[in-house]
Parts: sequence; structure tokens; C-alpha cells
Amino acid sequence: MTDTAPDIALARALLHEAMELQAAGNLAAAEERYRLVIDHDYRTAEVLPILAGILGLRGATEEALELWDTLLAIDPDHAVAHHEKGLIYSRTGRADLAITAMQAACAADPANPVAANNLAVMLSDAGRKIEALDQFRRAQALQPGNIHIEHQIRRLSAEMVPFWHIPMLNDVRRNDAFEAAIIAALAETGPQARVLDIGTGSGLLSMMAARAGAQSVTACEMVPIIADMARQIIADNGYLDRITVHTAPSTELKVGEHLDERADILVSEILSSDLLTEHVIDTFEDAHARLLKPDAIVIPRAASAIGCLVESQVLADYVFVDQVSGFDISRFGALASPRLPIHGTMTDWKRLSDDVELVHIDLTRTQHQSDLHLLQINVLEDGIASGIVQWMHVDLAEGISFDNHPDGYTDGGWLQMLHNFPEPVAVRAGDVLNVAVGHDRVTLIVRPLEVIAAAEQVKVA
Repeated sequence: MTDTAPDIALARALLHEAMELQAAGNLAAAEERYRLVIDHDYRTAEVLPILAGILGLRGATEEALELWDTLLAIDPDHAVAHHEKGLIYSRTGRADLAITAMQAACAADPANPVAANNLAVMLSDAGRKIEALDQFRRAQALQPGNIHIEHQIRRLSAEMVPFWHIPMLNDVRRNDAFEAAIIAALAETGPQARVLDIGTGSGLLSMMAARAGAQSVTACEMVPIIADMARQIIADNGYLDRITVHTAPSTELKVGEHLDERADILVSEILSSDLLTEHVIDTFEDAHARLLKPDAIVIPRAASAIGCLVESQVLADYVFVDQVSGFDISRFGALASPRLPIHGTMTDWKRLSDDVELVHIDLTRTQHQSDLHLLQINVLEDGIASGIVQWMHVDLAEGISFDNHPDGYTDGGWLQMLHNFPEPVAVRAGDVLNVAVGHDRVTLIVRPLEVIAAAEQVKVA
């Protein structure tokens, strides 16, 4: 259209009408006038965001996106256009497009805390928690004291750091046992021994090694937020010159790149309450194959799963179901988890057998096979067995061990585990319960087979 005075005057009048109608809440009429203003090619870059906003309000999201794209064709760095596109994509379930658009908004206006916060939320919702945390921290730097942002940082950090880290750090018995084993190892090898700490967490075991005289400690931690915190803690305590923390799983470490040479001592505390879930076997096998000297000292050198047969109505109500409100719901028990974390000193349960070793793992071995074997458990008390309560015994070094036996362990991060049976098993004193026990390298296997009554045992004998 020719840029003449009458046309400009008409466009100006239309824009004035549109603004008045919008202020009065008549969005439909305002929308019509804004379209006419754009048709006159008058102040297009200013009108497009207003019209796109009105379209968005009435749910015409695709047309709104087209207008935002039209604006970006005029001004590729228009921060509001990128931001609004991101919000539309987010509302309509297009997460990847939403993130890309919001990243562009942040690049166009890096000082905008709202864009940074929105990008962080989108990344968090998409499961990209590390990137999300970085963006929340950027938003916090742009808007210090914002309680909502501070809450999101704390919430997201907690999601990435398992709750048991702090009670584990406060476990004096565990800490003392590991430090005694580390001191003994360095006394045997000397301070020039190279120490490898896998899964360093807070850096505690690395600092114990440095305090015991180790001159070179290489640590790794695969969770970035924890690795960053470990480096800060190590610096706070004055050991940064002797301890190097790599943000990586141990399987990505390489001799000649992360370690000068193979390590003389391995220290690692990646045991879980049910012994193997944190891929202990895979991790130690890989370390033996690539990262340790053949005669390296391994801490811990072995670990066992110990357990006993138990009866507990409290635990039974967590893993079994039968009649509910007059209905037979028993089939749902097939969906119950085969294991349940418990606190042995706080849960009401009755022991039906002595302690028995379920599984033993020699961590000094270079290779392990999955295992399944028959275990015969002598029943000491009459009862309805819900399953086997299991705990750990950890052999750290000669004469140095640690366990979380449920009869006396109250102050650490490890819990005990109930390996519940598929259904309750009735037993009597003198019976023998045959159980298949073992592991698949990652989880423990506990499966009841048959009860041999005392009378049958006499008959067989």
C-alpha cells in the first residue's frame, strides 16, 4: 500500500480505536482493528506482539505462533517473541520446541530472570535436571532473594542427591571403620601409594586418605552437583592440592588421562542396603581390569548379605493383601515389590530363625558370576513368615569390619531390607525352610521353595 498521508492517518486512527477497544475488554473488535493496522503496514513490529497476545488469549495458538514467527522474521532477536513461543509450545505439550524457544529468549535477553526461571522449569519437567539447576542458579543471580527460585534450587538439588547421604555421613561407626582400613592400607604401602576413590560423594574417604598421608588421591563422582560440592568441601579442608575429583563414573576414567598410573589402593563405598543395587560388581570388575594394579589393596575387600526369617503383621500389611471390604483382592499381591526397606529397630517383627549368610561377595576377585543356590534355614519359632529381613556385613581389612545388624544399628544411612515371599509361609519350630538365594549381579534373589516338617526329617533320617 502506498505510504500516503491519508493512509497513515487512517492506520493511526485504527490503532487508536484498537487500543481503546482492548482497554475496554472488547478483544474481538480490537483484534479486527489491529489486523487492519497491519494490513496498512503501520508500526507492524509493535502491533504484532499485541495481536499475537490476543490470539493466544482466545486459544488460537497456531495463528499466534505464525504472528510471532512473522515478528522474528523482522527482528530475529526479539526476546518477547521467543519467550511467548516457548510458553505456547510448553502449554501445548511440545517440550523440545518450548526449550529451544526459551533458550533463544534467554540468549536475546540474558538479564531477564523470568525467562531464565521459565527455561529452568521446562528443563526440569523434561528430566534435564542438571541443566535446569544451572538455569535456576542463573535466575537466582539475576534476582537475589527470590524465595520461589531458592525453593526450586533446593527441591531440585534434593531430587538429585539421595536422602541417605547425610545420615551416612553422620554414621560414626561406618566412618571410623573405613578410616581405620585406609590408615592400615597406607601404613602398608606408604604415602606415595596412588589412591582411587570411586563414588566419592562428599569427598570424605578421599580426605581420610589424604589425612593419613596419601600424596595423590584420584576421586570420581558421576552426579555433577555432588562432584562440585565435593571439590568445595575438599578445598575448605585444605586438601585440594592432593585430591582431584572427576565428574564421571569410574567406567569413564582412563589411566594416562585421569590417573598417572594404575592405583595401589581402591576405596569405595557404593554398597546399598540390599548390597548390590548400585552396580558394585560391575564397578569393581572394571576397576580391577583397567584402573588397579594386580596387587592393589581393595577397601572393602568383601561384603555379605546376612538375614533371618521373620514374622511381622506390620510388614505383611505392606506386601500382602487378601480380603478388602468384602472383596477378594489377593491377586494384587503379585504386583508387590519383592523387597521393602525397613528400619530394624523401629519395625515390629518376630525372629523365626538364627542369622544366616545369604550371599557373599569377594571384592578382591576380578570376575564374578551370577549365583543361585539352595539355603536351608532351621526354624526356631512357630509363625507365619513374611520373608527374610536382610542386612550387611562389610569386611574392610584384616580385623576391621562393619555391619548394620538390626538389633543395634540406629544411626546410619543404611536400612535393612525385607525380601518378602510371594505369599506368607506357615512354619513351626523344628521345620527346615528351603530357600533359593543368590544374585543376578545387581539384585539379590530370595525365593522360598518348600517347608520340610520336623516329622518328615526324622522319617527321612
